[in-house]
Amino acid sequence: MNWQDLGIDIPHGRTSGNIKTFCPKCRESRSNKHDRSLSVNLTEGVFHCHYCGWSGGINEKEKDYFKMEKSYIRPSYKNVTRLSDKLVEYFESRKITQNTLKEMKITEGLEFMPQKGARCNTVQFNYFENGELVNVKYRTGDKCFKLAQGAELIPYNIDSILGAKECVITEGEFDALSYITCGYKMAVSVPNGANSNLSYLDRFIDSHFEDKDTIYVASDSDKKGLVLREELIRRFGAERCKIVEYGEGCKDANEHLIKYGSVSLLETLKNAREIKIDGVFTVKDFEQSLDLLFEKGMQKGETIGHENFDNLCSFETKRLCVVTGVPGSGKSEFIDEIAERLNVLHDWKFAYFSPENAPLQYHASKIISKITGKQFDSLHLSSHEYRQVKEYMEDNFFFLGGDDFTLDSILEKAKYLVRRRGIKSLVIDPWNRVESNIPPGTSETNFISKQLDKMTIFAQKHDVLVILMAHPTKMKKNKETNDLEVPTLYDINGSANFYNKCDFGLVVNRRGVDNLVDVYVRKVKFRHLGEPGVAVFKYNINNGRYSPYNEMHPERLSWDNENHLVNSIKKREMEAQTCFDFNPEDFEKAPF
Repeated sequence: MNWQDLGIDIPHGRTSGNIKTFCPKCRESRSNKHDRSLSVNLTEGVFHCHYCGWSGGINEKEKDYFKMEKSYIRPSYKNVTRLSDKLVEYFESRKITQNTLKEMKITEGLEFMPQKGARCNTVQFNYFENGELVNVKYRTGDKCFKLAQGAELIPYNIDSILGAKECVITEGEFDALSYITCGYKMAVSVPNGANSNLSYLDRFIDSHFEDKDTIYVASDSDKKGLVLREELIRRFGAERCKIVEYGEGCKDANEHLIKYGSVSLLETLKNAREIKIDGVFTVKDFEQSLDLLFEKGMQKGETIGHENFDNLCSFETKRLCVVTGVPGSGKSEFIDEIAERLNVLHDWKFAYFSPENAPLQYHASKIISKITGKQFDSLHLSSHEYRQVKEYMEDNFFFLGGDDFTLDSILEKAKYLVRRRGIKSLVIDPWNRVESNIPPGTSETNFISKQLDKMTIFAQKHDVLVILMAHPTKMKKNKETNDLEVPTLYDINGSANFYNKCDFGLVVNRRGVDNLVDVYVRKVKFRHLGEPGVAVFKYNINNGRYSPYNEMHPERLSWDNENHLVNSIKKREMEAQTCFDFNPEDFEKAPF
């Protein structure tokens, strides 16, 4: 291992002594990119970042150095007991009392806000766990936000629900404070608004939420709020969730408190709507989603970023996708392409039952190549990149194994991962490795039909996309060329139901020359999600990626060798710092 492997820049010719340089772990995410926060002892071969805490050495054993432990920075608590009159008046105008501000240890002070490029007065929502400060959200009077750099994301007011039999979870701190002001203390808030990525909940599911009899889901009533609501229900389980509704003219708890008062806000919990799970629904049960559909129309699903394929097919959860193709056509490779791109572009987490990709390290290495855009070896992938992508894989891709290959066992493990880790898709690859214990007196066709129904029900109940790879058995040859013909979904062994019961049907066919791959979209059940057609790709043998290919204009081929993970991190950091258009006059009028 050397300094270059770690991404650490060392002045040319220096081999000993102490230097200070840029930290590759935190520099890109910092506002001050000129800070040389990394101290390096070249003589001893060790380093330490005084900002993010990253440390190690080039002489350490690799197995010790590459631990999968994450480290976070903990901000220091500023016990400011007096808030400005202007800030207190602002909170009181929103019906949040001074007692609540003291109880929740709300603070005020100057903070550098990247949206403005300057220090601004902020209200500071302090996030505690076990009584210790873990994170801080800073908010200006004109609604610019940021969280403490390098700190861990946790729910706001998480200590309040430990051991309680119920709680309410809101979309913002003001909404949680509204319930607390009214006397309902078991109120937590998501830390990052209506974001459907709830990875930070993973470590709190068992300790703080598993013992809850009732979880009141109190998100905003807008489009993003509905998405958040569905994801929270999916993670916690519909059987113990109740939906809080705020009534006409109120999109959140604080608006309801201001308009109708504290007694009425507490009534929203008493009147919270149960989620029916007996399979019988009325329009009232999905009225808000129906209204949104009426106003916005049918929306295209999530795309994978390949225009030629995206024009034909977009994915959404609660669906079953069947993929087939002749042996060696790259079916599993293209499924991995779909998975990697849905993950990086849309935060979808994936679970794999894929015994033909065993051993697991082989499969993981292929996915890593797709994510990083580089061959999986120490010559092409730096140690720093390798460590980074391993940490990412730990939270985003899960592999199912064991001795029980029945569909019930696979779905039970996947159900666990939905609740505990928030997966959005389950891949079963291939169908013929799923144990098929056909009951006596049951035909193979009926058995397959019921198994497909199980997968569809699972997808709908747990809001996931199930991707099933199934081999064809009817291998037809072209009489003139003697080449295998492109199969159809009807050629899959056992039943025409593979075509009849799927929502998406794909056929992957690798040509014999030039690594060209045709992906046939044979079925898209819902018109707004796509239409049948064929997308042509060229397979990159170096990193396993697929690049769109125009046979009329082969010169337009563009190989993608970018590190998708690094690009995604940079994009999210930029989005986190983005704010609505800022008018200086509005800032002057800010309430605090």
